[in-house]
Amino acid sequence: MRLDEMLGIRYPIIQGGMANIATGSFAAACSEAGALGLIGTGGIREAEGLRKEIRILRERTEKPFGVNLMLMNPETEKMVQICIEEKVPVVTTGAGNPGIYMEALKTAGCKVIPVVAAPILAERLEKQGADAVIAEGCESGGHVGEMTTMCLVPQTVDSVNIPVIAAGGVADKRQLKAVFALGAAGAQIGTALLAAEECPIHENYKDAILKARGSDTVVTGRIAGVPVRILKNQMSREYLRQEKAGAEKMELEKFTLGSLRRAVFEGDTKTGSLMAGQTCGQVGEIRPVAEILADICSGIID
Repeated sequence: MRLDEMLGIRYPIIQGGMANIATGSFAAACSEAGALGLIGTGGIREAEGLRKEIRILRERTEKPFGVNLMLMNPETEKMVQICIEEKVPVVTTGAGNPGIYMEALKTAGCKVIPVVAAPILAERLEKQGADAVIAEGCESGGHVGEMTTMCLVPQTVDSVNIPVIAAGGVADKRQLKAVFALGAAGAQIGTALLAAEECPIHENYKDAILKARGSDTVVTGRIAGVPVRILKNQMSREYLRQEKAGAEKMELEKFTLGSLRRAVFEGDTKTGSLMAGQTCGQVGEIRPVAEILADICSGIID
């Protein structure tokens, strides 16, 4: 089943649940434009903040939407309960195994779609009751695994009997066609939407995305076991220098503490963490999200 049929949306596209970026208003704009808009919890510090964002979204759209639960957030248990109380139709998850929340969410009528970086994780989550999985390749921005989308998606498709959504490296209709050819039911996109007019990131961040080439990203934290793909800048260069020199994990965290918020809200392109995938080299102008999605799906979706 294709993703748009599964979720009752116009396009087979999920908007990435990017921390501090995937707000209720941005998710609403993406849902209105035909994708599944997601509210990201990675940057929400108190659980009730999620309820506020859900209600902001519902003031702006009646279309289907979802919440991305970043499972390392200490407020996750409370956020799960809020998703249940607010009757959130779709929950995606990252940074952990959602198994302990699966039964409660599914009993409440939520579709649960975890992000996976390896086929073996997809197999495990299918047994736990996942409705689908998002197979995210290392081309994506933010926290990444090791497998590329081209390898991860078909191997995951062959490993499970539930729909597989491709993520990482999808920013135009050529790439969307490719993931369908690999057996995916649709795609999750993030980097291409950073240049949307409705995206709430600072103009400096948007400008950096527009200027970036595909070779302008780097993965920090591989040695420390916390790989994150970001645009190259002063912070990333110093982080990698210190990491290669053997700096302790706590020492490295000094570079990243609050760095995403500085990039998103303050436009700090020097010491901020400008999370972006390798498709940044395909993003050349700021446009309405509806136009971006229509172009990606042009000639593919009627």
